[in-house]
Amino acid sequence: MGNLNFLLGRVQYDTESQLTFPLEAQIGLGVGASFVALIVLVIVFIYRKSKQALRDYKKVQIQLENLETSVRDRCKKEFTDLMTEMMDLTSDLVGTGIPFLDYKSYAERIFFPGHRESPLQRDLDIPECRRQTVEQGLVQLSNLLNSKLFLTKFIHTLEIQRTFSPRDRAYVASLLTVSLHGKLEYFTDILKTLLNDLVEQYVAKNPKLMLRRTETVVEKLLTNWMSICLYAFVRDSVGEPLYMLFRGIKHQVDKGPVDWVTGKAKYTLNDNRLLREDLEYRTLDSQGVSAKVLDCDTITQVKEKILDQIYKGTPYCHRPDPDTLDLEWRSGLAGHLILSDEDVTSVVQGTWKRLNTLQHYKVRTWSLPLPCLHSHPLENQDYIPGEKTPMLEDADEGGIKLWHLVKPTEEPELPKHRRGSLRDRERAKAIPEIYLTRLLSMKGTLQKFVDDLFQVILSTNRPVPLAVKYFFDLLDEQAIHYGIADPETIHIWKTNSLPLRFWINIIKNPQFVFDVQTSDNVDAVLLVIAQTFMDSCTIADHKLGRDSPINKLLYARDIPRYKQMVERYYADIRQTISASDQEMNSALAELSRVGDLNSLVALHELYKYINKYYDQIITALEEDPTAQKMQLGYRLQQIAAAVENKVTDL
Repeated sequence: MGNLNFLLGRVQYDTESQLTFPLEAQIGLGVGASFVALIVLVIVFIYRKSKQALRDYKKVQIQLENLETSVRDRCKKEFTDLMTEMMDLTSDLVGTGIPFLDYKSYAERIFFPGHRESPLQRDLDIPECRRQTVEQGLVQLSNLLNSKLFLTKFIHTLEIQRTFSPRDRAYVASLLTVSLHGKLEYFTDILKTLLNDLVEQYVAKNPKLMLRRTETVVEKLLTNWMSICLYAFVRDSVGEPLYMLFRGIKHQVDKGPVDWVTGKAKYTLNDNRLLREDLEYRTLDSQGVSAKVLDCDTITQVKEKILDQIYKGTPYCHRPDPDTLDLEWRSGLAGHLILSDEDVTSVVQGTWKRLNTLQHYKVRTWSLPLPCLHSHPLENQDYIPGEKTPMLEDADEGGIKLWHLVKPTEEPELPKHRRGSLRDRERAKAIPEIYLTRLLSMKGTLQKFVDDLFQVILSTNRPVPLAVKYFFDLLDEQAIHYGIADPETIHIWKTNSLPLRFWINIIKNPQFVFDVQTSDNVDAVLLVIAQTFMDSCTIADHKLGRDSPINKLLYARDIPRYKQMVERYYADIRQTISASDQEMNSALAELSRVGDLNSLVALHELYKYINKYYDQIITALEEDPTAQKMQLGYRLQQIAAAVENKVTDL
């Protein structure tokens, strides 16, 4: 507009003053970038870790599945082998029968456990010149025991003495049982009276603790009473599954290595008895005798296994002692060698001596030559196994320690070809729990035999023993009398009176029923089964975790099923028709005629306690007006004068 022109000049740009960020902004930007980079790295690391963990998890899962499959397959195989063995045993039992103890031996082992020689095996240890007088006095004592007042006073007086130990209480109870065995109706009446006193005592404190232990005379009397009344039921019903379980356990334990020194075994149910080692061994079958021995067995173990086969089904009392037999190894026509656990060929390293095994003697097969067991009369022979070869000089000084499969503090040195891979051994050391699968394998193999035994004990399909029904009704009556309505308390009473007091004793000690010899390893397995039975009889649920004992975890899934069997058993018994006193007394009268127990020796042993607490017993009798009228103290003085020639104030 206006046609104007203006000259502005040249435009020049300032290149030196470029755009710059403040220092703070630069630092912030660097830190932010580093943080973002760190987050990215962490995310990548976590992702890689998760992928690795997932791979490890899948790997472990596959390993566990393989392990489970392996254990299951092993259980099937072991169970098949065991059933084959049991079928052979069953066919053998058709001819020989189960080696049941006679009633006297059964009663002796239950009444007096742990005693080397029970009163049932002894004769009166008195001079012949006084025998007649003493026997007359003991007959008078037997008559005095027929006084209910005297007997209850006698028991209560002993129980308040400080020096009368729990062992004494159990012993006196068993002596009374033998003394009154011919009068079981009266014995039962005494038991009921003392039990009523016990219930009254515990109701005032904690009724759930009653009959839990054997701390009183009446508790041991109850054990003995149950044992007498259930003997026929044990023989006719429980005996067979119990014997099959015992033989099954023994067969399985003997199939694997058993350390002769530590007692630990490859096949067991007891974690404390588990041999946590990978030992290579071979099974050697003998020709002529189907005894399966291992090349890692000691010579004594070999002899025992051979005897087990030769005398299977035969009562243990009819078997020879392995120590009286030699195991002779023959090679060709002229060569022969007596094998023993210890001799000059034994391997000694420092203070350790290893017991000889078949492997030590390079025995690789039984086919040729044959092993030979023959007796050696010790009195006519200078050469005794284990002693006939010169012993090392320091062995008698106690400096030599024996070991068999595993040293207590260190591993044995094995030949290179028997060591196994280093990787496997290191892995076993790092994860000792890997050996716990052996417990599972053993459990699966024995499961049928355990179930069969529990089923027979807890079944009401056949008539329940009269004594069980009678006593359970008695406990129900006591609960009503004292106003105890808590079903858990009554359940505990029944559990403590029958399963705890009798069945657990029988399961743990098959030698109470059969003429057999049990090893520590068999005892350890039976202990786990007995504990499982006991846990099944309790109402309270056991909370199990990773820290729970292995032995309890082993049967954790089975116990709820067993609990249902116990509850149904108690309920069925309660619903059956009550057993009358007349029925019970008739059965007791018949039982009184069974067995000829040595009551005279039992009475003499019982008198020793009367003599020990004589003054206290006399005082208790004199303080009771009824006892005075019955002249019980005077009668006891007469007995003392006859039995011990005791000077009295007659």
